[in-house]
Amino acid sequence: MRVAVTGASGFLGRAVVSALVGAGHDVVGVTRGRPVGAGVEVRSAMLERPEQVAAALAGVDAVCHLAAVVRVRDSLADPLGTWRTNLGGTLAVLDALPPGARLVLASSAAIADDRPPPHPYGAAKLAADLAARDAAVAGRVGAVSLRFANVAGPGDGDPTRLVPAVLAAAAGRTGAFVVNGDGAAVRDLVHVADAARAVVAALTVATPGTYRAVPIGSGRPVTVRDVLDAAERVLGRPVPVRHRGAAPEARAVTVDPARARDELGWVAECSDLDRIVRDAWSGES
Repeated sequence: MRVAVTGASGFLGRAVVSALVGAGHDVVGVTRGRPVGAGVEVRSAMLERPEQVAAALAGVDAVCHLAAVVRVRDSLADPLGTWRTNLGGTLAVLDALPPGARLVLASSAAIADDRPPPHPYGAAKLAADLAARDAAVAGRVGAVSLRFANVAGPGDGDPTRLVPAVLAAAAGRTGAFVVNGDGAAVRDLVHVADAARAVVAALTVATPGTYRAVPIGSGRPVTVRDVLDAAERVLGRPVPVRHRGAAPEARAVTVDPARARDELGWVAECSDLDRIVRDAWSGES
């Protein structure tokens, strides 16, 4: 299958490209001009330019749509830009796909209950999911929205995310890691290699005329304190921390992986917390 990957040069995108090539697919990496990897055709497009998206997706059978504004704080700073990218970009992808194409969306576990979250990032992601659902119900495409928990592991260079921030503090590249409140906020971390395998699995079930939204996570809730303990255990060194008042954030974001197992035949194989920390530290998946 000839598969385009938007956001192919990103953290998850690079892992998805590798997994698709390994599964025997012909991959087209769609980026803003950034390199993707050896042997992969690269096409340049900005999601905010529908004509560029249409040109980049010409001749493909399926799209793994990963490109998006991914930080809640960025969406709060530029809500309209977030809507243009996260919803408008998805509409451009849907418009560009030929009838009968397959679409896998990288969505968010924060919208698992289909109620709009209190920030533009989540609201625009939900709207994009619903647009894909409606296009699928109309018979135009087959679509799967993968509602990812916190993807982590090697290659994540975003210092605002939990694991990279903890490791940067451990390495002395930053100051102490800041713990909001008591560090008891619960998250579900899924290894980037597991997340990439979920995308490949979703392609096989994205049959035209069907839509499904599938949560993707390890099913192993961990606290911020657990991540700090794992880093100290794996690295054999203390992680400097400082505490501040509790932040206005969800106390718990958890995922039940049963649906992914039943509908995609997918299970998390690499998402043990120590494995995630060790791979992120070494850069090896």
